[in-house]
Amino acid sequence: MSLPNLEKTTRLLRRAALYGMVASLALVSACTVRPLYSSAPLTAGSTLSPSAELASVAVKSVKTRYAQQVRNNLIFAFGQGAGEPPAPVYMLDLGVTELVESAAQVQIQTDEDEPTAGTVTLTANYVLTDAKTGAVIATGKRSIPSSFDKPTQEFASYRAQLDAENRAARELAEMVSLSVAQDLVRHGKKA
Repeated sequence: MSLPNLEKTTRLLRRAALYGMVASLALVSACTVRPLYSSAPLTAGSTLSPSAELASVAVKSVKTRYAQQVRNNLIFAFGQGAGEPPAPVYMLDLGVTELVESAAQVQIQTDEDEPTAGTVTLTANYVLTDAKTGAVIATGKRSIPSSFDKPTQEFASYRAQLDAENRAARELAEMVSLSVAQDLVRHGKKA
C-alpha cells in the first residue's frame, strides 16, 4: 500500500478552487443588487432621489374600509408622511379584496362547534401607470394573512377582526410599496 501523491492532490485542490472562484465570479457578476436606501434615482434619466420619486406616486380612491386602510398606509409610505403629491408623475390603481376564514373550532356540545380563531387575508391587485400618458408601467398582486382570536363575545370578536384587518393592511402596504419601487427600477432600465 502506498501513500497518495501529495503534489498531485495539491494540484487538484488548487484547480478545483480556481474553477470555484471563476464560477462564483460569474454568478456575482449577474447580480443587480443595490442598497434599499440608495440616493441613486430609481429610473434612468431621472434626477429625483428614490424617496422623491416614490413621493410622486398618487393612489386612486377605493371603496371599502380595509382598502382605505391599505391606501392610507401606502400614501404615508410613499410620501414619508407628507401626504398625497400635488402633481403626481405616476398613478396607482389599487384593488383590495378580503377573505375571512375560521381557522380553528372547539366542540362545545356534542352537535355544535364554535370557531375560536380566524384568519383575515387581504389581497391587493395594482396597476401602476404614467400619469401623463396613461401607459401601464407595471401590474402586480400581493397577499398577506393575519390571524386573530375569536372570543365568544360578539363585539370582542368583531374588534379582533378589525385589528387583524388593520395589521394586514399595514403589512400589505409595505409589500406593495416595495414592489412599486422595484417596478420603477425595472421601468427605468427599459427606458
